Amino acid sequence: MASANAPVNRGELFVRKATGLVRSWSLFDAFIYATFSINLITLGLYIFSFTYTIPASNLVAAIVISALFVLFEVVVYGAMIAIMPRTGADYVWQSRIFGGAVGFILAVTGWWFILWYWIPLYAQIMVYEVLAPVLGILGLRDLALWFSSDNTGLFLACLIVIGFVTLYVAIGLRTYARIQKICFYGGMVGLLIVIGLLLSTTPERFAPIFDQAATTMWGAPANAYQNTLSVGGLTADTLPPLTQIPLLPTLLLIPYVVFFNLWPNWGATLYGEVKGASDFRRNMYSMGGALVVTTILALILLAAIAKGIGWDFYHAANAAFWNKAYDTTSALPAPPLPIFPYPVMLISYLVGSPVLQLGIVLLISLWFWGWAGTVFLSSTRVIFAAAFDRILPERVAEVDPRFRTPVYALLLMTIPSIIVSALWAYLPIFRTLILDATLVIAVTYLGTALAATFLPYIKPDLYRASPIAKYRIAGLPMLTVVGAIFSLFLLFNLFLWFRDAIYGVNNSTSLLFMGAMYLLAIIIYVVARAVRRRNGIDLSLVYKEIPVD
Repeated sequence: MASANAPVNRGELFVRKATGLVRSWSLFDAFIYATFSINLITLGLYIFSFTYTIPASNLVAAIVISALFVLFEVVVYGAMIAIMPRTGADYVWQSRIFGGAVGFILAVTGWWFILWYWIPLYAQIMVYEVLAPVLGILGLRDLALWFSSDNTGLFLACLIVIGFVTLYVAIGLRTYARIQKICFYGGMVGLLIVIGLLLSTTPERFAPIFDQAATTMWGAPANAYQNTLSVGGLTADTLPPLTQIPLLPTLLLIPYVVFFNLWPNWGATLYGEVKGASDFRRNMYSMGGALVVTTILALILLAAIAKGIGWDFYHAANAAFWNKAYDTTSALPAPPLPIFPYPVMLISYLVGSPVLQLGIVLLISLWFWGWAGTVFLSSTRVIFAAAFDRILPERVAEVDPRFRTPVYALLLMTIPSIIVSALWAYLPIFRTLILDATLVIAVTYLGTALAATFLPYIKPDLYRASPIAKYRIAGLPMLTVVGAIFSLFLLFNLFLWFRDAIYGVNNSTSLLFMGAMYLLAIIIYVVARAVRRRNGIDLSLVYKEIPVD
């Protein structure tokens, strides 16, 4: 490193002359990654289960409306990738347009620190959709319930996810792509089987089958189907309708739905390793295609659920489960089904053979295993990019020569995640901060949306040299228009998250939690500036240059 008195030339601004990463993904790989990121089975079925908390809201309409606005996100990110297809994405763009402080604080909080908190969410979904159903089918009810409700069981689930994901990311993008393709094709087959089973039955036929399975497998009392409807406590006025669209309740549901479909751009931080990333239209196809396909599948699956097990039963089962899970008074009756009412598990009961039931659940579990790596993979590239710019120690930018993986960046995800997982498992208050994980990332996305909006004016030379400059709307740069629309959509969600306590964000615990994350980012940035200045490196010069490819 240069001495304090020696000037640093452009070649020494970054850690080295090349990143050491390679373009090992195709845009089809990016499409699959985007499809897993807006995962219908994991994120979708999880957040759809909270629909009942917004009385009379229409889930189908909320999915369609939010998807239409997320398409503007796809345009923003597709364009920004085409202009600067660099590892780190949001961090690189924001720091080059708004300056290092804004870029670092927003990006590392949204892509690094808050992702530690996503591990418990991934683990909870794994328990609800993989471990508990499999163990139940195998006759291991007590073990399934232990994973679902015991603090140590929940922590062990987190460790399982951390171990799997660390290995999954460490093996490199090429092998990762092969595994996710297997999970994608197998998961799609499983989804089609589940939809077929749902369409083949009716609530009247399903009810006695559910009653028997709930009793023999989970110890539920007799008439579990009807009792679930009663315990759920939903009335004609509060039940989310399937065909009617009350506008205000439906709009209020969108801040829940974006927990599922806000992420087609999740792979943006990887596009420095994607072949053809400078092609704007192909970026649109990979991210937008994932959004459109997933939205259509969501509508089909929800229609099949209504046809097969009953729309009222679906929401009543969710209400019965979650109301009791968050009950602090012990006044509410226990749900007849003591575990999460996972629709895939429920419809598998239609098949009499436990072997076939297990096969269905395991096939659908490929949606989880293909998705799991997203919790660390994209984040490691933001951490790497910050280290490449010399904000973080140079060692963090080292790349394993065999797998082309930034190993130390991966460790900065793995180790803190264990600590956060322990807090989540043994301090139940952390389990109420579900949408904090979405809110903080949405703030990061807002930074990129605003950067896109102002890019043509702040960096006119860069913009005019890009393949996006030819696109205009009403005489304005297309990037400015779509960036502004997506910014307004994010502000709409942020306003509701902070205004209404029902989303779990408008409380002192959430504010302290998120404030601590941003404060940590500020401290790291201030210390890094001071240390680099002492060593003769002006980080403001770094941010005047686009990092090498």
